Amino acid sequence: MHDLRRLGRFVLSRLYIELLTFVRTPDALFFTFLLPVLFVLVFSMIFRGDIEGPPGSEPVSFPQYFVPGMIAAGVMSVTFVNIATGVATEQHDGLLRRLSATPLPRAAYFGGKVGLAFVTSVLIVLVILALGALAFGVRVPTEPEKWGVLAAVVFLGAGSCTLLGLAYTRLIGSSGSAAAVVQPPYIVLQFISGVFIQYSMVPGWLQAVASVFPLKWMAQVTRSVFLPEWLAYSEYGGGWDVGTSFAVLLAWFAGAAVLARLAFRWDRGAG
Repeated sequence: MHDLRRLGRFVLSRLYIELLTFVRTPDALFFTFLLPVLFVLVFSMIFRGDIEGPPGSEPVSFPQYFVPGMIAAGVMSVTFVNIATGVATEQHDGLLRRLSATPLPRAAYFGGKVGLAFVTSVLIVLVILALGALAFGVRVPTEPEKWGVLAAVVFLGAGSCTLLGLAYTRLIGSSGSAAAVVQPPYIVLQFISGVFIQYSMVPGWLQAVASVFPLKWMAQVTRSVFLPEWLAYSEYGGGWDVGTSFAVLLAWFAGAAVLARLAFRWDRGAG
């Protein structure tokens, strides 16, 4: 018990350092918060039409459709993108090697990174939700169970993408190439997962590709929280499939943990 309390203090101390470093890094703040906000503003102002439903149903505005997908993409940005880029830079710049020579437990380092990912995930969800509701009239759910679904998908999505980011550092050859290696798959996944365009407009074979990765399932569950039932027809398989989505995200969570354990190197000089 004493060891757990000691580890907890180290984790909190490391989380404080991670948060302090984050808020003092203008580039990180811009790409984490301002860039998703700019996407919401630009796309919501350009595409102001409605998605028409079956007779008797109320049409859905583009911002109402777009914001849920952007929430999922925002969570992936502050977890997978930030973690992979930041940790790879620390690996190749020698920070992790120096930390390994200090009394800091390695678990506390990872605890600080995971804590930062979850804190920023919650913040990006709140920022995008507030912007969508205040600027574009996006209606938020009133049912407590839908908020529970949103919280669950943010938790599982953030956890899966954080672990994937740790594993992905193995593919990054230098600190200078980190952003160039991390950003392309993230950008492509946004387009084929229905973040920027209605998912039914994505070619079927690309929908199948998207269904392999977590972002598609994160976006689908998030859309189920904010959109009417009739729009489920546009999803891969023709329904929200919330249970299937959570099963896939749980599988990714477990699989990403294994990948991170196998692929991560504290010292990149170790091979």
